[in-house]
Amino acid sequence: MHCPRYNRTAQQGVALVVALLVFGLCAALMVAMQREFTLFAQRGANLFLQDQGYAYLRGAEELAAVALVMDYDADQSRDDRSELWAQQATPYPLDEGGWLVGSLQDLQGRFNLNALAATPSEADEAAASDRFTAAEEFFIRLLQALPDAPLGQAEAVAVTRAIGDWLDADGIPRAYGAEDDVYFRQSPPYRAANRPMASVSELRAVANVTPQLYLALAPLVTVWPRTPAPLNIHTASLPLLRAVNADGDLAPLSEAQGEALLQTQEEQGGFADVTAFLEHPVFGDKSMAKVLALLGESSSWFLLSAEVEVAERKMRLYSVLQRNKREVQPVVRAMGSL
Repeated sequence: MHCPRYNRTAQQGVALVVALLVFGLCAALMVAMQREFTLFAQRGANLFLQDQGYAYLRGAEELAAVALVMDYDADQSRDDRSELWAQQATPYPLDEGGWLVGSLQDLQGRFNLNALAATPSEADEAAASDRFTAAEEFFIRLLQALPDAPLGQAEAVAVTRAIGDWLDADGIPRAYGAEDDVYFRQSPPYRAANRPMASVSELRAVANVTPQLYLALAPLVTVWPRTPAPLNIHTASLPLLRAVNADGDLAPLSEAQGEALLQTQEEQGGFADVTAFLEHPVFGDKSMAKVLALLGESSSWFLLSAEVEVAERKMRLYSVLQRNKREVQPVVRAMGSL
């Protein structure tokens, strides 16, 4: 016999199960939606902080440009470490918390690797037994003057010639150099670039350049400008000062001689001029005609290193700046190492 009471109880049980299923489904959807919303909000916040940090870094770039223009207006004949752009950087506090700091380095106070692309002319080869260009001689001396990983003279010649082969347009190896035949034996194999370097980091691919040598060289060399400009004697560091020596002499100055040059540079805010620099007692009466062409007193290329911290997040910008009279243009920017 059919029981109405039993049917009502069964229907109520089914309705309760359906309600529980609907509630469970809604709860699952709400948890998923909350999770997606949290991720969306976090992504939005991260993008906002990234854009805010980058805006501060671009502001540091603009301030650097102002400092370089002010320096040009004050003195167009020379650039040295006593000027506004060369002062030690101090963190600038931001209104919403965090800080911004930036510093400028003179890229013409470094050796330009692209200068090694040139080879001695036939006249030079006939007149000089060593057959090195002024830039090659300078770089060979620099490699022997490195503070952390100095090379012997034979090793320095091999590295110098390998870099020259990496840069020049032909595939013919120089004496003690390296072209495709060397790089084809690497794993994986690759070719020599046979063009000017676009970054100092390319050194890591050049034959005979060890990781230790790269780390020692990186702060002393540059690839800007593409057409090498004179080395600024007022901002050159100790190893670079030691690399200035007589024509044909592949040995660097002694540490004591380099320290004497550096002391004069620091105490006098630089040297009077290139002529006075080469008349320093450490050079005596040496012939300096070849190296003279590599030296200068002013700079047009600078590296900005700027760092910002916003909401405990740090960002860094490296920017290569070219100054042409009162105009300063960023040539390349990189977030992270340049």
